[in-house]
Amino acid sequence: MRPGAAQSADVPATSPKKLLFATAWLLVGTVIIPGCKKTTESESRQPPIGQERYERMCSVCHGMEGEGYAADKAPALGHPEFQASVSDELLRHAISEGRTDTTMSAWSIKRGGPLPPAEVDAIIAYLRKWKPSEARRLNNNKSTGSIDRGQALYTNNCVDCHGKRGVGGANVGIGNPELLKRVDNGFLRHAIAQGRSGAGMPGFWNTLGPAGIEDLVALLRDWENPRPKEKKHKHAKVPPLPLGEVPMNPDGPDPKGFLVHPGRTSIDVIKPEIERGAKMVLLDARAPSAFTREHIPGAVSVPFYDPEPYFDELPRDAWLIAYCSCPTAESTKLAAALKKNGFEKVTILKEGLKEWRKRKYPTEGGKAEK
Repeated sequence: MRPGAAQSADVPATSPKKLLFATAWLLVGTVIIPGCKKTTESESRQPPIGQERYERMCSVCHGMEGEGYAADKAPALGHPEFQASVSDELLRHAISEGRTDTTMSAWSIKRGGPLPPAEVDAIIAYLRKWKPSEARRLNNNKSTGSIDRGQALYTNNCVDCHGKRGVGGANVGIGNPELLKRVDNGFLRHAIAQGRSGAGMPGFWNTLGPAGIEDLVALLRDWENPRPKEKKHKHAKVPPLPLGEVPMNPDGPDPKGFLVHPGRTSIDVIKPEIERGAKMVLLDARAPSAFTREHIPGAVSVPFYDPEPYFDELPRDAWLIAYCSCPTAESTKLAAALKKNGFEKVTILKEGLKEWRKRKYPTEGGKAEK
């Protein structure tokens, strides 16, 4: 207030110190507020990170609602009996490390995948939306069953769906040593006894009884040790991997007999064209960790869930052949993205990498830590 001015009856006097403090407080607030990120309308509509990663990277095999069997016998992650018995640690290890000799890639950054630990945990949190509210009390005691009796029961009741020694059957493989080393006996007992209703797996509690279930658990435990011993890779490369030289045989002739996506081209057509020196690009659509472990010679890694960074480097005048292992779920996603972005010469390896390997055609591994 100016010296000599009259003080209003209804406005209290304010001391210079108080006024200075209030002004400073407002200025501090003015500095802080612009630094806060305002949530836009489009951002508020984005799904949580776990849901986004699951839908983009996992649903292609496991289904949008975790119903499973969308590709290559991938298990039903949303099944209530699975959710009731599986631990977060088992899910975390499976997502991060993958399963050797299966189509389940390693998704963690430390194994050459795209996911940091926080995003792996976010996917697990999203998966738990399917978990029933009532927890199961599982019996994790050591098995008291007989391996020999378990083998007889397995041959009579399980081999048609799960294959000899738990691999190669029509349904989910159960003989993978990495899986068996991670699951506890309670998980195995629960799966055998209760089954997976709606997923083709009957419960055997009434058929085999506790003794028969114990015998099967004993057999599965005997399968823990891999035969023969497998070579372990620690993947050093973090995606995105450099594309490298493309196409193969840049001065070669155009390939013959390729079918444009959504058509699929047989291995019986593609393999002879590779041997003929035809100009093409082989695109491995799987996670980079799987590419690092094993891929078709000359192929480059372009993961189906994030292909955009590679579009500017891919030639538009050469045939692009996408492949995966399952045998075509991931490669179909990649081919569709390529077609959507203007690539015209796009096809899919119809039989996938599994058949390529089965025919003993050459493969090679990527760089790994020693």
